[in-house]
Amino acid sequence: MGDKKDISAGVLDKKRSPNRLIVDEARNDDNSVVCLSPGKMEELQLFRGDTVLIKGKKGRDTVCIVLADEETEDVNVRMNKVLDFQSYELLC
Repeated sequence: MGDKKDISAGVLDKKRSPNRLIVDEARNDDNSVVCLSPGKMEELQLFRGDTVLIKGKKGRDTVCIVLADEETEDVNVRMNKVLDFQSYELLC
């Protein structure tokens, strides 16, 4: 019976996408730029100036340019509030 409990717990615990990040307010006024931490850029194999497709919660898609920002945490991304996403997933 212990095995059934472990299996059901594993099915219910979905693994979040490593590309899903929490949006933080951008420091610049450019609508087409997102800033990631250098560690997250390395993890996702992105370079400065690469273009990424952003998929938002409501099914909206946006193409942006990626820049590195030392002050951004690995779980956050900085983007302008004009893009108006609460959380998003990078499709590299």
